[in-house]
Amino acid sequence: MNKLSLQLVGTLTALAAAFGLGLAVGQQTPPTENKGVAVKNVGSLELGPEIEGMAGRQLRFRVITLEPGGVFAIHNHKDRPTVEYLLKGEVTEFRGETSKAYHDGDAVLSDKNTTHWWRNDSATPAIFIAADVFHPPK
Repeated sequence: MNKLSLQLVGTLTALAAAFGLGLAVGQQTPPTENKGVAVKNVGSLELGPEIEGMAGRQLRFRVITLEPGGVFAIHNHKDRPTVEYLLKGEVTEFRGETSKAYHDGDAVLSDKNTTHWWRNDSATPAIFIAADVFHPPK
């Protein structure tokens, strides 16, 4: 190999290694267990007597705190749509390969197609108000 070929191989090897490192650093492994999460159930309402076809389901209202460094493990909302309002704090939501930062006053809607997880990288607790249609286990 001549000098130019060796330089080209070296450059391509370095670029491939840097690209691989960038992928490894950029990817997030979703946590499978919650950490730093506190849930306060404010109330729930049986929906069967209220709305035809909703037997066995509840409208549930909760206050959820995610401590600094805490995570909500990866989960989905199949059969459990929810509306969450970030009352206080900053958090990051991860959906697949994308992430989004949320701040005081932001709302998040999660439907049957939502699979996500959350992380609090700030120095203060994040406080959510969450309402969902829930099917409690029997």
